Amino acid sequence: MQCPDRGIALFWYPLHVIQSVTLWDRLEPLLPFVESPGQYIGGELNSIRKDWKSVDIKVAVAFADTYAIGMSHLGLQIFYGMINARPDALCERIFTPWIDLETKMRKEGIPLFSIDSHLPARDFDIIGFSLQSELAYTNIINMLDLAGIPIWQKDREDRDPLIITGGPNGSYCEPVADFFDVVVLGDGEDAFMQIIDLEKANRGAPRRERLKAIAQKVTGAYVPSLYEIAYNGDGTVKSITPLEGAPFPVKKAAVESLPDAFFPTKPIVPHTQAVHDRINLEIMRGCPHRCRFCHAVNFKNKLRFRPVDQLVAFAEEVYRNTGYDEIALTSLSSGDYPQIQELMTRLNARFKSRAVSVSLPSLRIDEKLAELPPLMKTVRKSGFTIAPEAGTEDLRKLIRKPIKDEDLYNCARSAFREGWNHLKCYFMVGLPMETEQDIAGIVETAKQISRIGKEESGRPADVNVTISPFIPKPHTPFQWAGQRDFAYVLEVERRLAQMVKGSRVHLKTHDARSSYVEGVFARGDRRLAKVVVRAVKEGCRFDEWRECFSFERWMEIFKLEGVDPDFYARREIPVAEVLPWDMIDIGLTKEYLAREYQYCREASQARANVTPLKPSLAAEKIEFRFPEKEFHAWSEG
Repeated sequence: MQCPDRGIALFWYPLHVIQSVTLWDRLEPLLPFVESPGQYIGGELNSIRKDWKSVDIKVAVAFADTYAIGMSHLGLQIFYGMINARPDALCERIFTPWIDLETKMRKEGIPLFSIDSHLPARDFDIIGFSLQSELAYTNIINMLDLAGIPIWQKDREDRDPLIITGGPNGSYCEPVADFFDVVVLGDGEDAFMQIIDLEKANRGAPRRERLKAIAQKVTGAYVPSLYEIAYNGDGTVKSITPLEGAPFPVKKAAVESLPDAFFPTKPIVPHTQAVHDRINLEIMRGCPHRCRFCHAVNFKNKLRFRPVDQLVAFAEEVYRNTGYDEIALTSLSSGDYPQIQELMTRLNARFKSRAVSVSLPSLRIDEKLAELPPLMKTVRKSGFTIAPEAGTEDLRKLIRKPIKDEDLYNCARSAFREGWNHLKCYFMVGLPMETEQDIAGIVETAKQISRIGKEESGRPADVNVTISPFIPKPHTPFQWAGQRDFAYVLEVERRLAQMVKGSRVHLKTHDARSSYVEGVFARGDRRLAKVVVRAVKEGCRFDEWRECFSFERWMEIFKLEGVDPDFYARREIPVAEVLPWDMIDIGLTKEYLAREYQYCREASQARANVTPLKPSLAAEKIEFRFPEKEFHAWSEG
């Protein structure tokens, strides 16, 4: 897909334009002239279409990306099935139309629509977005505008849909908080059902009163409009004040019993190819580890498991209802599921004869991991993925991912013996107190894995190494750490590219500039909302897509809005400072995180005899002048 570079002006559709009876008739003639028209037509296997007149509450689940990505998201399938199981409600799906169709929709005055009934998004009572990425914020604002719904919460009237969000970024959503009526923190299943009940019971009440009821009665419901933010003269947050009886802090919601939680055994089978065409079997929530850089671990810090019998039964039922030929055992760290060997053995016994493979997308490296490759015999041997994150044992201990080299190499050896022909490794660069040895350790680790492949197969194995810049995330011990500047990251990438020349190690890097923008919004506050709106007006959307992201445009927008992005992304934050997300309680105290951060800093002193990596590039501000050609030459190794 190509991403046109153009700007738009925000506008609202008059009510006479939004006519549900003619929407499909106006939309259908456009579809032969856009890419992948099957993503807009609905009616897939296992999709549900209810009579609007037969229900009290109409809900839309909206995904701020394309159909191919959204249909791979298990959370969307869960809420779609769970809400439609209620006799008093219906749920339909909304995805971000690709730019070719959006252009035609705006020209023809066609509003954002659901793909199940092709009804305007504005006709629903509730629209729920999932906050998956900072770079998707522009898509959300663009979707609200395309729907004809006021983008600012304060501008909405009683008849406008309730705009809700949730997902991992919900716990630090301040840059977009003013666009949402409610933010659901943590597990959303129970909270969303309670919100539907309250909206049904309070139908006709003023919007403000309905929001107060949700804030006071629903665990995990954060209503941004009920919190007043004050700032100091230096731009830091001065205070966060709850209004009208709003809770402080807001505690996240948690499903107490995962075996009793809803699971979609009749998921929708997409018309067009999705990113993941497979059975997504959620085997556990939470993670037993506490990696200091990981927001997801802390956000989902209540560890819960589904029993093996239930998972096997779910796999059988989903297979009968879909015919998928792959089962992915999903969680933050699937290898830590207590009965992982029993589960994989039983699934293999049942599905091997049906040519259905079983895969583990997320694995933590330890002494037990070497036992798993033999259980994955049915997996297509395209690549075995592991994430050491750091190049040396010393730095891994510092970030609390204490992977031993011995365990890592034993895992690689086991994978090669079972038929994998190459391994994929994920590393971060720019971690606090990273040294020359840590950088060199990335390449040495990858080369050693390649040599192990030669020992097992007779020829050096290919090792694909993906490098991502470290981004300090809220609710982690590293939330106070600053992000490294471009000069540092680009110098590291250049050196790594030099070190892998002539080897079977293939380097791939994540764009340091998009990581920087992500870092700005990760630690941002509500004053960044104007930046997001300006970005949409200037044509920003699908910023997670490399062909659409424009770093230069983002830098110009920050400048026009008088915002210093370094203040958010690169500043070392004093531990005593009020943080924009301090009204959110994810279950770990700020004091605990501060102790962890302080311990990490003190432990780093033991590495004082190791000189930190010094970039050889020029001063900080050169980052805005990196030629596009030069940057991509480095980033692609």
